[in-house]
Amino acid sequence: MDPQFFRRTMGRFATGVTVITVAHGDTVHGMTANAFMSVSLDPPLIVVSVDRRARMHERLEQATHFAVNVLAADQIPLSQHFAGRVDPTLAIRFVRKGPWAFLLGVLAEIGCAVYARYDGGDHTLFLGRVEHLASYEGDPLLFYQGRYRTLTDPVQV
Repeated sequence: MDPQFFRRTMGRFATGVTVITVAHGDTVHGMTANAFMSVSLDPPLIVVSVDRRARMHERLEQATHFAVNVLAADQIPLSQHFAGRVDPTLAIRFVRKGPWAFLLGVLAEIGCAVYARYDGGDHTLFLGRVEHLASYEGDPLLFYQGRYRTLTDPVQV
């Protein structure tokens, strides 16, 4: 199967945009990810999929906790920064809550303890047991067909 065709086809699925963070002492490492979903209500579990070549992979392998920051529509610069397009002028502010570091201005904070790790081919699936939740008002940042998007008027059913 052609990997580029696979990627384009999977890009037909609109996703939210998150930044995964791992705090270690006074240092916070982050990575933009849209491969995120809820898994279970009992116990409350989520999963993030991380490429084995990503710097975040090694940090998650060693971590006991990680956070998922659900980005708002106005946070494209943060998404780009944590995707590797570093902007040294970008003011990045975190708030520490227990073992987690959350970005300011996000739509949701999800603090997890590492629950399990599973092989996923060239990725690893990191399951997190949710231990902290907070949600805030705003519009989500979306990703569709390789581009950032935002919501327009919701469809009325």
